Amino acid sequence: MEVLIMATKPGLYANINAKRARIAAGSGEKMRKPGAAGAPTAKDFKESAKTAKKPATKSKK
Repeated sequence: MEVLIMATKPGLYANINAKRARIAAGSGEKMRKPGAAGAPTAKDFKESAKTAKKPATKSKK
């Protein structure tokens, strides 16, 4: 039996963090301004939040 694993694209926040890391390393890139062509919209952030991992909760002892 073969199991096919579909590769998923990295999410919005992964892309933002990767770009911030490249900028910090001196790539010369700049973040796009809100409203600029190609910049994520408010809708993109709302859609991304639906699939975001929930933060781990601390257990009380």
